[in-house]
Amino acid sequence: MAGHQATQVPPDVATGLRLLVVEDEKRVATALRDGLEGEGYEVVTEATGEDAFFRGSTEVFDLILLDLGLPGRDGIEVVSALRKKGVHTPVLILTARDGVTNRVRGLSAGADDYLAKPFAFSELLARISAILRRGRVLAVGPLSVGPLHLDPATQQVRCAGNEIRLTAKEFELVEYLARANGQVVSRDALARDVWKETARSTTLDNVIDVHISRVRRKLGSPVLLHTIRGVGFTLREDTA
Repeated sequence: MAGHQATQVPPDVATGLRLLVVEDEKRVATALRDGLEGEGYEVVTEATGEDAFFRGSTEVFDLILLDLGLPGRDGIEVVSALRKKGVHTPVLILTARDGVTNRVRGLSAGADDYLAKPFAFSELLARISAILRRGRVLAVGPLSVGPLHLDPATQQVRCAGNEIRLTAKEFELVEYLARANGQVVSRDALARDVWKETARSTTLDNVIDVHISRVRRKLGSPVLLHTIRGVGFTLREDTA
């Protein structure tokens, strides 16, 4: 990675966004983490394909930066496995394996973009910004989970044809869970991303529980909002 020069990405693009960086070379991973955190991103790092798949399939990220040459399960396998599991988090592949064949393999597996090493940090920021902007454009449309339909633009919610009235915070909670695509969302994630708190507390846990209970009651039957004891919450339609 070339030297970190002055950013060309507006600061508000990065604020509050969470990235997963998967890179087995410690020096490169540290440089990426430090540079991206300096731009305002929250960064989590992993060094193996197995750990990357676990993180990517159990936690909510705005973008995954993924090296191909990883110990164990390689990057292409990770992307493919995430997509098969229904995880739609954007993936930007970072790799020294240049060439058309590798680009095609990565993109065919479900990656959103491809950047060959070595690269300028400013180009990485531009690619990240472009992918996130595309995601935001797509994200403004209506969301559906089984009989539940919500429109972020109007904050209207309908379930099984009935209009559901949610408070602003309840809507934010439901939207966040809906965007997790059936993944289990932890209390830590809700505290950080919905309540904008840096750390959990007993009081905040109680507040989260009250909101979960209210939303579940308002949505009614069938039950869509599930509590996974000791893990977190998920919004999904049970097909069993």
